[in-house]
Amino acid sequence: MKALIPNPINETQRVFNELCEKGGGVRGGPPRTKVLELLMTSGQSLNKLAFHETQEHMDALPEANPWHICFAIGLSWGHLAKLEFDFTESVVNVLSNWNAADLKIAKSFHLERGPDPIEQSLSGAYILFSKVILPKELPTTLIQLGRAQDRWLSPILNPTTRPPYIGAWNATAMFMVALFAQPALCASQVTPTPMLPPGGPISGGLGLLHKAGLVSCPPAGSILDDHTFEPGAIYENNKLVTELCKQKSGWSLVDVHSGVYMLGTRDPHSANWI
Repeated sequence: MKALIPNPINETQRVFNELCEKGGGVRGGPPRTKVLELLMTSGQSLNKLAFHETQEHMDALPEANPWHICFAIGLSWGHLAKLEFDFTESVVNVLSNWNAADLKIAKSFHLERGPDPIEQSLSGAYILFSKVILPKELPTTLIQLGRAQDRWLSPILNPTTRPPYIGAWNATAMFMVALFAQPALCASQVTPTPMLPPGGPISGGLGLLHKAGLVSCPPAGSILDDHTFEPGAIYENNKLVTELCKQKSGWSLVDVHSGVYMLGTRDPHSANWI
């Protein structure tokens, strides 16, 4: 099989291309065991960075609503904003008490998609936080975290009550960050409770794995988390991540998710993440 990733930008993608070219797997594709090992190594390495970043931001704002911190980090990991303490603090302030000064600061950390997606995301989140009652502290079990996510998703799944720009990533990333705030809990997750973000690099990585014959179907939904919302993509793509997780012991769903992220990202900075 020919290499599936043109112009690979990180080591995970380069090794995946080499495995595709060597073949030996399903329909001449890469060997399943070697790809799973690659995803595990890459995912767990990326998770070390995510654990560190999450802890740093939580420690920097000990009096803040932890959900607000998680939402801010999720925006940065969704490639809308630079992950810096001043950005996280401004987001916390906006979500606590909407104001133009902190919103201006938050928008100043935008990346190539510009400041508008940050404002739109924060506007939608502010509406949701006013409607949805979440625990004051981050839940310490997967079941409790899943129940909190169900409450958060309830107004999002209804097209008449969904705030603008709260798509599949913004509906789920906050809960992934809540897992990274608790490494032991994160390591225990092997089924999608809570559900993890489905789009962007995850869709890209799952698409590559499907072409290589390593997952049963292509990913659902669109790449970008824009004004449209395809809730089915959350469930379908979490099923594919779970499908991969079941094929190897000793790793968690977040390990798989992060490995797929490294495979599918087009962020040139990813070469320095692990």
